[in-house]
Amino acid sequence: EPPADFICPITTELMSDPVMAADGHAYERSAIERWLATKSTSPMTGEELELTRLFPNHILRRMIREWREAH
Repeated sequence: EPPADFICPITTELMSDPVMAADGHAYERSAIERWLATKSTSPMTGEELELTRLFPNHILRRMIREWREAH
């Protein structure tokens, strides 16, 4: 089982392109982009997101890649 931090809270699957949203949570890029296309709230908290810009999470991506290679 992958660590919980490697799982997208929207898709509940292992992330391959994790991004950080303004709510401080990591999501699979395609999943959060679909979410933000129709909503401006956090999928985790339900609160309004001041910013809808997404930032690549390079460290988490590397950790997931290393975990995949080890398993």
